[in-house]
Amino acid sequence: MASVTLKNLTKQWGSVAAVAGVSLGVADREFVVLLGPSGSGKTTTMRMIAGLDEPTGGEIWIGDRLVNDILARDRDLAMVFQNYGLYPHMTVAENIGYPLKVRGIPRAERIERVRKAADKVELSTYLLRRPAELSGGQRQRVALARAIVRTPQLFLMDEPLSNLDAKLRTLMRAQLKHLQRELGTTTIYVTHDQIEAMTLADRIAVLNAGQLQQVGTPAEIYEQPANTFVAGFVGAPPLNLLRGRATEGDFRHPAFSYAGLNVAVNGEVVLGQRPEDLCLMPFGKGDATCQVYSTELLGDATLVTLDLKGDHLVVKAGKDCNVRMGDTVDVRFDRGSIHLFDGASGKRLPDSPSLSAPPDCRTELISPYKRQ
Repeated sequence: MASVTLKNLTKQWGSVAAVAGVSLGVADREFVVLLGPSGSGKTTTMRMIAGLDEPTGGEIWIGDRLVNDILARDRDLAMVFQNYGLYPHMTVAENIGYPLKVRGIPRAERIERVRKAADKVELSTYLLRRPAELSGGQRQRVALARAIVRTPQLFLMDEPLSNLDAKLRTLMRAQLKHLQRELGTTTIYVTHDQIEAMTLADRIAVLNAGQLQQVGTPAEIYEQPANTFVAGFVGAPPLNLLRGRATEGDFRHPAFSYAGLNVAVNGEVVLGQRPEDLCLMPFGKGDATCQVYSTELLGDATLVTLDLKGDHLVVKAGKDCNVRMGDTVDVRFDRGSIHLFDGASGKRLPDSPSLSAPPDCRTELISPYKRQ
């Protein structure tokens, strides 16, 4: 296996910087996800690692080799794409074994390696079928087995689950994570789906507009977003963000004031809080008064969107919450889990929970907001 190191990697398309000075280290056997919206530079970064695109500047190291000038076929890596890329006229066994065939591996060894790869992705009973006879999830597993059979030192995966339906994606995430741990192969995975990133990754590298925004474990990215972009991109639903002004430790919003934040900044700031850390309260008992904009029952929880003088706040309430559109309610913030960001740069300000956090408001949810 091998580590991967990117040093000030750049890619220019004319005057446009698709990747702008990305530096990132991926440890041996680590599973790192490149996460970002369309056009963020994540796929271009992967293509440069693979040798399919040539960097404009910077260095790519795989293990102790500088690979900038090494052809893709000589980098000892395997790729899995969104498009499965299977040969329709070949059986599953022939598709899996094709990379070995073109390398001249003897037939007996090919058969054995194909069998082992198929076992790992639970395809042993499908080896004589053709791709047209398989489901989407099975075709994706054939593509994974074709990558596994080569025993490369590095896996590169470009949104391999995006063509699957929601149920299959959930199943394949679990299988993919288990498989990567079992094989111990260094893996770089590209996706725009933050749920995939959170569930699969050892570490996440968040990109936007070609620039690296933050690198950290899923918990670090979720609990301590480096800026408002990461805060608003990661999480389902994402972090609530309210723009206002800090004055002597108070946060002032057009609809309410919030006192007691131990922050040294005076000026424009953005206050953030996760939906699960907000609480609905009866009128007059919370920090701000809102009108219910919409409600969404998810089964295990209810998402309540509140209108706060033009700003929307999403609260993740219990499944028995019975507020209705148009109701007037209060919302209370959890002072111990507030995030603050600079209003101009969007960068995270030092953590500054209030000096006196109230009890967990989820234990104080008043009965009128519980479904009877």
